[in-house]
Amino acid sequence: MIINIFSFTDKGRKLAERLSRALAMHEARIVPGSAAREEICEAAFRNREALVFIGAAGIAVRSVAPFVRDKLEDPPVLVMDELGQHVIPLLSGHIGGANALAAEIAGATGAAPVITTATDLNGAFPADLFAKENGLAIANREGIAKASSSALEGRPVTICIKDYPPAGHVDVLIADREDAGVLRDAASLVLCPKSFAIGMGCRRGKSYEELREFGERVLSENGTELKYAGCIATIDMKKDEEGLMRLSQAWRMPLITYSAEALKRAEGSFSSSETVLEKTGVDNVCERAAVLAAGRSSRLVIKKTAENGMTIAVAEKV
Repeated sequence: MIINIFSFTDKGRKLAERLSRALAMHEARIVPGSAAREEICEAAFRNREALVFIGAAGIAVRSVAPFVRDKLEDPPVLVMDELGQHVIPLLSGHIGGANALAAEIAGATGAAPVITTATDLNGAFPADLFAKENGLAIANREGIAKASSSALEGRPVTICIKDYPPAGHVDVLIADREDAGVLRDAASLVLCPKSFAIGMGCRRGKSYEELREFGERVLSENGTELKYAGCIATIDMKKDEEGLMRLSQAWRMPLITYSAEALKRAEGSFSSSETVLEKTGVDNVCERAAVLAAGRSSRLVIKKTAENGMTIAVAEKV
C-alpha cells in the first residue's frame, strides 16, 4: 500500500519519520505540510493511496473535502496528533482499510486507535467488511446500511448462500452476478462472487497511468464491470512491475503471478506470439494468466487485446 504521510510541525515530522520506518512493508512517503497538498490529495483519491495527516483533524478534513465521493471508492484517510497518542480513521474504515491501518499504526507506535464505525463499536455484523473479506462484490450499495442496521438493532443477521430465491426476505443474499438484478427484492444486500480474472502483460516500465487507462477502457468497451473482477494475473517476471503493482492497489485486487511453465499448462485455445515466447518462455501471457486465475471451468470473455506494449484479456469462471 502507498501511504502519504503529511506533517506540519517539527514534532509531526519526527513522528512521520518514525511512522515511515515502522510501516516498512508499505511504501510510505513523507510529505511536508508546505507541499502541494491539494494535488497530492487529489492524486491519492484517484489512485486509492492512503493519507495520514499528523496534526489537527480540521486540516485533514479541509484537505480531502473537495475529493470525497463515495464510501466504496474513497481511499483510507487517517489523522494522528503530533504526540502520537491517538490515530483516528476518518474515511473508508472498512472497504478502504482505514480501520485496519489504524490498528497497524497503533501496534507500531503505541498510539490508541479511535474507531468510530458503529458496527465495530457495538460488535455488530459489518456488512461491507464481510463482503471485502470474502471477496464478494456489492451489487446494491444501499443495502449495506440496511443490513448493518438490522445488526445494530440487535436482530440476527440472516444470510442465504444457496437455494435462492430464499423462502422469505433475508438480510444478505449471495447470488450469481446474472441473478443479482432480479433478486434484489429478496434481500437487503445482494453480494456476488467476483467471477472475472484480468490477465495483463506489458513492456517493462509501462506507466501505471497508461495501464489503468488502457485496462478500464477495454473493460468498458466490452461491458465488463471492474467490481466483479477478483484479481490481476500475469507472469512472475512482472511481479515487481511498478505499474501493475500500483494498478493492483487502485483497483483493490491482488496481483497474482505465474511461472512460464505454469502458464504453458493452462487449458484452452490461445493466441500465440513468437516475440512473447522469445522474451518470456511462453507464447501468451494475458490469456493464459486470466484462465489460470479464474480457475477450472473458466472461459475467455475478452480475448487478447494489445496496444502500445500492453496486453489484456479477461476470463470468467462458469
